[in-house]
Amino acid sequence: MAIIELSDVHKTFMKAREAVEVLMGIDLTVGEGDFVALMGPSGSGKTTLLNIIGGLDGATAGEVVVADANLDELSNRELARWRAATIGFVFQFYNLLPVLNAQRNVELPLLLTKLSGEQRRRNAQTALSIVGLNDRARHKPGELSGGQQQRVAIARAIVADPPILVCDEPTGDLDRENAEEILDLLQILNRDHGKTVIMVTHDPKAADHAKRVLHLDKGKLVQEVAA
Repeated sequence: MAIIELSDVHKTFMKAREAVEVLMGIDLTVGEGDFVALMGPSGSGKTTLLNIIGGLDGATAGEVVVADANLDELSNRELARWRAATIGFVFQFYNLLPVLNAQRNVELPLLLTKLSGEQRRRNAQTALSIVGLNDRARHKPGELSGGQQQRVAIARAIVADPPILVCDEPTGDLDRENAEEILDLLQILNRDHGKTVIMVTHDPKAADHAKRVLHLDKGKLVQEVAA
């Protein structure tokens, strides 16, 4: 069953009064529980496509339906609520608040909900347990390794139990050992917790962890390779 459906999606940016088309007629279907790696050269439109899927940016033309929602039909307020419930974001540079400990960082998305403080803490503890960091809950980001910080970021991404994880170069700032641990964790979230994962990466070894590998070049999907 499809959870992501893109039909003839275009994205155009204005640069010095000139229209630059970044995505050109993207058609993409992703089923529930899939793990897709999105590869391609710099400037090919990978992050733009990821942002459109995650509702951080809108398409210039075409239709984007994610988790039964047509994103173009949602108001800004509706889109914000939809993102909070549907999408977990994992970025290359973690984006943790340095003044908050791991548990408080993980709780942040839940501040948009009506959960009590106690329920937010329990949910954050559960998410940290899933990524293997219960014993680091009181540590601030500066007291954690890069791999541990990315685990906290993943815990924050899953704390609201969204069905979809969008990951933009999640191992790009990590050494190989820590990168493999993060990729193994994404596989576990996909396999054991049913998360649909869309991951942008330049690393073929990272892409090997996915079920499908898609390639973008100059704004077009040019091939699909079975992982």
